Amino acid sequence: MPQAYPLMLDVTRRLVVIIGGGPVAVRKVKGLLEAGATRVRVVSPTFHAEMPADVERVTATYEANHLDGAQLVFAATDSPAVNEQVVADARERGVLVSRADDGDAGDFLTPARFQEGEVIVTVSAGSPALAVAIRNELAQRMDRRHLKMAQAMRELRPTIVGSGLTSERRAAVFRDLASDEAMKALDANKVEGLRGWIRQRYPELKL
Repeated sequence: MPQAYPLMLDVTRRLVVIIGGGPVAVRKVKGLLEAGATRVRVVSPTFHAEMPADVERVTATYEANHLDGAQLVFAATDSPAVNEQVVADARERGVLVSRADDGDAGDFLTPARFQEGEVIVTVSAGSPALAVAIRNELAQRMDRRHLKMAQAMRELRPTIVGSGLTSERRAAVFRDLASDEAMKALDANKVEGLRGWIRQRYPELKL
């Protein structure tokens, strides 16, 4: 895919339809469930033994009406002709579609992904194997302080966003919380110590 716009997509309430029931489809389903998806429809004449149970299974040969209501589609069969038809049908409906056997033929790719706690790192590198290699190296180099701060931000961010501070002032708060000094405050005295540290700099912030 020569040009792409990266984004994080909330799939918790979207109907995601996967056409195909083999190992590739299993990987797609598992990734979606890990991301919080609750509405996943899988269409295939047969299903791999490792297909998760928490999906809607439609035992059938693909037809266009299987995409009814879909907000995201994956073409993941072992038939190039079927995958091509899925892409065409999804686009006719204005639904974003990914084609497993030809990434450039779809609308989006699923990059190699690493997640620990609140930190998610994704990598796309023109080759799935290279993306995985880069992801693994980044995961090994991850600074544990960043993971702790990301967890702390889950608690602090809603208060900061709703504090009534101007957007410029909030941006300054978030920049300070990403600093090495803030990391040291968190390491030394946990979240309460971090609260005190940031209040010293922004007395108007009620944390």
